[in-house]
Amino acid sequence: MEWVKLFAGDEAARTQLKEHKPQLLIVHGKRICLTLHNGKFFAVQDACTHNSESLSKGHVNHLGEIICPWHNYRFSLSSGKACDSSCRDLTTYPLKWDESGFFIGI
Repeated sequence: MEWVKLFAGDEAARTQLKEHKPQLLIVHGKRICLTLHNGKFFAVQDACTHNSESLSKGHVNHLGEIICPWHNYRFSLSSGKACDSSCRDLTTYPLKWDESGFFIGI
């Protein structure tokens, strides 16, 4: 796994992301949906496993689920699991931060 620096640190990431508003990142050719929910960061693949729509165009509900904007498929941000079990789970990506920056594991 390679750790890729996204931001200067935790505070820089919190400045860039709005709570419950997914953001698209492209890291080493991978489309990733980065989200801040209840003060915690989550990173999942950006393509819905049902029909490949961009999850960064969707929204996050109060249960910590990312919801696809096309057909409302729901996925857990913490595990990537499909909440209705009708499609494949999402790939999740680890995040870490320290004094040297905010990183995603690819």
